[in-house]
Amino acid sequence: MEPSSYIEPSSSSSSSSSPRFTSKDLPPVTDLESGYVSGTSSTDGSSSQLPQVTLTQPHVKHLNQQLEKMSAMDRLRFVKICFPNLYQSTAFGLTGLASTDMLSKIEKESPNSSPVDLIFLDTLYHFQETYDLVERVKEKYPHVRIHTYKPQDANTTAEFEERYGEKLYETAAELYDWIAKVEPQQRAYSELNVAAVLTGRRRSQGGERDKIGVLEVDEETGIVKINPLVDWSFAQVKEYIAENNVPYNELLDRGYKSVGDWHSTSPVSAGEDERAGRWKGQAKTECGIHNKKSRYAQYLQEMQRKAEEEQLTAALEKVEREQKAEVSV
Repeated sequence: MEPSSYIEPSSSSSSSSSPRFTSKDLPPVTDLESGYVSGTSSTDGSSSQLPQVTLTQPHVKHLNQQLEKMSAMDRLRFVKICFPNLYQSTAFGLTGLASTDMLSKIEKESPNSSPVDLIFLDTLYHFQETYDLVERVKEKYPHVRIHTYKPQDANTTAEFEERYGEKLYETAAELYDWIAKVEPQQRAYSELNVAAVLTGRRRSQGGERDKIGVLEVDEETGIVKINPLVDWSFAQVKEYIAENNVPYNELLDRGYKSVGDWHSTSPVSAGEDERAGRWKGQAKTECGIHNKKSRYAQYLQEMQRKAEEEQLTAALEKVEREQKAEVSV
């Protein structure tokens, strides 16, 4: 495998992937929501070029029962063999870094096996310490390919704010999540033909993650999601990082445990949940990437509702004007 650092895909795409829609451009919300009845395929709701990976609910349950008994390394060995077009989605948090290190060890065991590339969603609002960490990861694992995806038509924070407005994360948080995270992720999955993806989610992180399985099927995209360290505690992950000399974010030495965008991340106090520093003071625990229903689907639904209300209001006003005109005659 050729050494690589960032792989910057072209930010250009068709207008259908742009978040700037008028009401007439909005597709029906039903087109954005999908699930499964008897089974779900990794091609459902994603690219038709993806290899077929179809799992019934009983199959998912059976796989999870077996995967729960395995070590994290054995889970990674299994999914590398089982799932084609496997990638790791990462923001370079501790859990993801541990997985990357394990994968590098597995690749040494089987150098002819298919590598697992990384997908990094660069929101343009990461801490400088996170960007510094990316460089250290590239030095530590020179053969790991990192595919970096940024918001549509923006390569810098200045370009983002010129196009979408300043402090969009405050003025329209749902839209910000779509533009900075959900749409780039969908673009990455489509362009890379992702069939299965490794995540850094763990049950001990709390919130909506406390009951997740090792293996899941995304109800909207049909993509298989694997959480190899799902049953690890923060202490276990931190111990692995230290014992294996894995580079990590320097912010963790300053009271941070879960690191995201600088505008929505703060240190946590002793006894607080690991992700308590994310969106502190807000009724929010996820950015939209791991929600069952994407925030963009919610956004479109709200836009459609407003458009329908505007059409109804316009129709009523037209009738009222016509009635007044008839009376005056």
